[in-house]
Formats: sequence, C-alpha cells, structure tokens
Amino acid sequence: MMLRFASLGSGSEGNGLLVQSAQTLILVDCGFSLVETERRLNRLSVCSTQLDALLVTHEHSDHMSGIPALARKVGCPVYGSFGTLSDLIQELPEQIRIIRDEESFTVGPINILPYAVPHDSREPLQYVFNSGELRFGLLTDTGSITPHIERSLQGCHALFLETNYDPGLLEKGPYPASLKARVQGPYGHLSNEVSSRLAQRLDHQGLQWIVAAHISRKNNTPDHALTELNRALGNGVDRILIAAQDTGLDWISLGCP
Repeated sequence: MMLRFASLGSGSEGNGLLVQSAQTLILVDCGFSLVETERRLNRLSVCSTQLDALLVTHEHSDHMSGIPALARKVGCPVYGSFGTLSDLIQELPEQIRIIRDEESFTVGPINILPYAVPHDSREPLQYVFNSGELRFGLLTDTGSITPHIERSLQGCHALFLETNYDPGLLEKGPYPASLKARVQGPYGHLSNEVSSRLAQRLDHQGLQWIVAAHISRKNNTPDHALTELNRALGNGVDRILIAAQDTGLDWISLGCP
C-alpha cells in the first residue's frame, strides 16, 4: 500500500496538507483563497476536483479560511469536530461530518485517527493516517505535549511536526508581551526544543521522515529548527525536512516498513 504527503504551505499565513493513498486524496486544512489554493495544488500536479475529503484541525483562519469556498466547489465531505465546524453546519449541511477524539474513521483505504490537543481554539484535533502498514502523524498548533499526544504519534513512519518558535528569538522579537505569552503558553505553539524532545521520545523504529512545520517568520528560522531536531535525534531519522510558508513541500512517499 502506498502513502504519501505534500504541503501546500505551512505557517501563520496559510496551511494545507495533502495526504494520498492509491487514488484517495485528502486535504487537511486550507488557509488560502480559492485561487491561491488551486495554484498551490497545481504545483503538486493536483486539481481540486480530485479531492475526496477535507479535514480541518481547528477554526483559526490560517487553517480554515479557504475551506468554505473549496468545499462548495468540490462538493466533498468536510470532517472536523463540532467546535471547529459548528459555523459551517447550516452553510454546508450535506457535507459536514462531525468527528470526535479517538473515534477513527476511513476515507477510501486511509484510516484516520483524530486526537485532541491543547490549543486556544474551540475543539482542536490533529490526525494520524494509516494505510496498510504505513503510518503518518500530523501535529501542529498545540501549546504543550500531553501523554495522549505522545501515545497517538507512536509508531509513525513520518511526522509533520510543529517547530513554531525559538525562545530566544521570540523574546527579542517584535510581538507584544501578551502575544509572546500566548505563543509560549500551554495552549499556544510548540518551540523547537519541545518538539525535538517529543521526537526524541517517540519510537524511532521505522521513522523515515520528520518535517519541521509551522515555522514562524518572526520568531524562528529553518536553521534554528533543523539544528534543534538534529541535536536531539542524531542519526535516528533518515531525513529531516522543512515545510515552507511560500513553497510548501513536494510529495514525500513512505516506503514499506
């Protein structure tokens, strides 16, 4: 069984993550206009009409602003928690699918496990994707690591992992004190160090790729994120990559474990 993923872009200016197995194609989040979404999909040789499902992690605009227009155009199901999708239930009543923490569901050959995370939104979920023996974990937009998160991400062959900020750069950066406190609070975002410690604790057997994601333009750099991950993991992972805001990440295919 094949499982691959690609990023349309990752960061506070817009997010979108493609996951594919066989002919089934899922887009997780859409924080871009319809025109920009189509452009970014085309770069990855995808047309929006190929999408079989939309998944939403939470209602913040950089993850959800493009969902309504895209859903209306494509007509596919939209999955998310009640808290995330409550504002769309009347607008897209035939397409909304309410899901819950730890209640897995399938789209084509892909089994999807939603799991709850601490973030300052109504009912945020992140996802783990399984196809055959392959397992891909997504974790962005969480302020702290819980045992539930750690259990959910065990055994993954690839991780799409938030490395949002470097504490030193955040402290010296332009954000007001209140926003700095929110970013580094228990319901904000993950620092390079915290994400790296999580990756270090997870089972590395079969872990092929880690993608550093949701990197702040103002409070982090790709070099800071990569340095911290490499320091924590050494040679424990085949490849560590960056999902960029402007260019995303090209298709990554997972090999058989």
